[in-house]
Amino acid sequence: ACNEERAAQTRFGAVMCCCGPCAMYRRSALMLLLDQYETQFFRGKPSDFGEDRHLTILMLKAGFRTEYVPDAIAATVVPDRLLPYLRQQLRWARSTYRDTLLGLHLLPGLDRYLTLDVLGQNLGPLLLAISSIAALAQLALTDSVPWWTGLTIVAMTMIRCSVAALRAGELRFLGFSLHTPINIFLLLPMKVYALCTL
Repeated sequence: ACNEERAAQTRFGAVMCCCGPCAMYRRSALMLLLDQYETQFFRGKPSDFGEDRHLTILMLKAGFRTEYVPDAIAATVVPDRLLPYLRQQLRWARSTYRDTLLGLHLLPGLDRYLTLDVLGQNLGPLLLAISSIAALAQLALTDSVPWWTGLTIVAMTMIRCSVAALRAGELRFLGFSLHTPINIFLLLPMKVYALCTL
């Protein structure tokens, strides 16, 4: 999914987050921004999360291009247990919110697709949360099953996963649809917590 997202962003002129272990920068560009990068502050406090997203925003602010290279080969360590995964997702959510705020002024100078993408990344979880809460409220208050809400969430999930599977040529991406319950019941509450504890 991230590959598709970044490939689309590249097509429209700028990757909005160059993932830390998979990113390469020109030394001259990095040296130009090193002081700003090493002294991250947010709301008057030192900030030590989301360095990759922050560096990407600094690069874009300085007028550099960011691109996704699909042929690049990189390795990283990923969480293989639930608690480390949730901690990672909390850091990523905070970083997304913080750097979206810091990078909002960049959007008018970028392609409109990127504005839509940034809005989708930030409003999508909110809309999913509202839909889920509305569905649970309907179930609790009227004792009727919110079929349309459920079917819409399932349909959107399957469309997204099918497009990724088709584009990648790998059926395993259909399995990403299993991420939806994790998103609704674990990650959405975590994103609310991240927003409240920025």
